[in-house]
Amino acid sequence: MPMAFKHRLSRGDVLVGTIVTLPSPEMVEIFCSAGFDWLFVDLEHGALGVREAQVLLQAAGEQVPCLVRVPSIDEVWIKRALDIGAAGVIAPNVRSAQAARQVVRWCKYPPEGVRSVGIARAQGYGERFKEYVSSANDEVAVIIQIEHIDAVGAIEEIIAVSGIDGVFVGPYDLSASMDKMGLTTDPAVQDAIRRVKQSTRAAKIPIGIFGPTAESVKPYIQDGYTLIAVGTDTLMLVKAAKNITGALKR
Repeated sequence: MPMAFKHRLSRGDVLVGTIVTLPSPEMVEIFCSAGFDWLFVDLEHGALGVREAQVLLQAAGEQVPCLVRVPSIDEVWIKRALDIGAAGVIAPNVRSAQAARQVVRWCKYPPEGVRSVGIARAQGYGERFKEYVSSANDEVAVIIQIEHIDAVGAIEEIIAVSGIDGVFVGPYDLSASMDKMGLTTDPAVQDAIRRVKQSTRAAKIPIGIFGPTAESVKPYIQDGYTLIAVGTDTLMLVKAAKNITGALKR
């Protein structure tokens, strides 16, 4: 497992990734060769299962670290995502300090948490068991998603939870929770995002965000966001396909 990700995140490197939703190891290989710093493997909204996610991680190998977004804040999903070799977990829709604390506990082996001990890909199928379990608490990244207005209201308490390595803003779900579906540039939505940013800056916690295009995330990078997910595999395919058909059928 590429262990450098958490260290690069903590030192403030700008890490640009993209979201993977298709069960295509070839797509992952293309993304790795394209120069992405990390990949966001999505088990929440995509059709991927744990087996497909593991194949994607195997395709990435040691080239590019993969973070897995689990479908829900659930112990079983978290331990399965980590056991297939994820460099970290993205926990969706964290709305309270209690939920954040539980995520951290499920990601950490005792005595720091309650992660159960298994033998799978992350542990080298047993060959690297001692090495992995002795370093995982320090190396696995715990990222929580702030994507609901309730979470914005509790942001100071949430990021005070020990063991959180980064915060990732979900602007589309956040806008929906404010009855402004998809209006991510709405002043009220932007104010909520700014509040999260100000709180993470004060706490010196890395912050990230999703944007559909490079242009949409550039202002956030300039504002100090370092964990960037831009576009998805399907969005890129749609755009490329339409560019071709548009050029040939005008």
